[in-house]
Amino acid sequence: MKVLVVYYSLYGHVYRLGEEVAEGARSVEGVEADLRRVPETLSPEVLEKMGAVNAQEKQSHIPICTTDELAEADAIVFGTPTRFGNMCGQMRQFLDSTGQLWMSGALVGKVGSVFVSTNTQHGGQESTILSFHTTLLHQGMVIVGLPYTFKGQMAMGEITGCSPYGASTIASSDGSRSPADSELAGARFQGEHVAKISRKLTA
Repeated sequence: MKVLVVYYSLYGHVYRLGEEVAEGARSVEGVEADLRRVPETLSPEVLEKMGAVNAQEKQSHIPICTTDELAEADAIVFGTPTRFGNMCGQMRQFLDSTGQLWMSGALVGKVGSVFVSTNTQHGGQESTILSFHTTLLHQGMVIVGLPYTFKGQMAMGEITGCSPYGASTIASSDGSRSPADSELAGARFQGEHVAKISRKLTA
């Protein structure tokens, strides 16, 4: 069984969560999990001005996702930074290229799940995941979130991401905050949960 983790990450926060999602999925017996990036739409000049070149280079070994790979996967976990409470433009453009998959029903019945990163605690973590779900529903996917059996999202001792909608991290306004242990644990839990649900559906 194959779980595909498809993400976009400008500064590396979503990429880091994606690694944990894949690791969690691989912890389930018989599950293969692969990371894939969506195509970049910003020019090298813009990326340099944004200070994102180093983060992009660290992800350069991750293959670019094709729409065919989506059809071949049993479950797909999408990762995106938040842009004004919605997914980023790179992810939107990639999803907009999946019209043929929609026409053929290639994603119907597959598990779909979402994780995100925002700059601030109230920067749209939940709204981004919920608005992302609309696309997954149009594709006929079975949405899986992050249930409260992951106790990390009940913690009150620190500012942290994760909600029943999916794993998340807070990068801070200058991007200096790395994902907390609790957020990484949420991503691993989500990956494992997605894999277990998908395995039941494909049995």
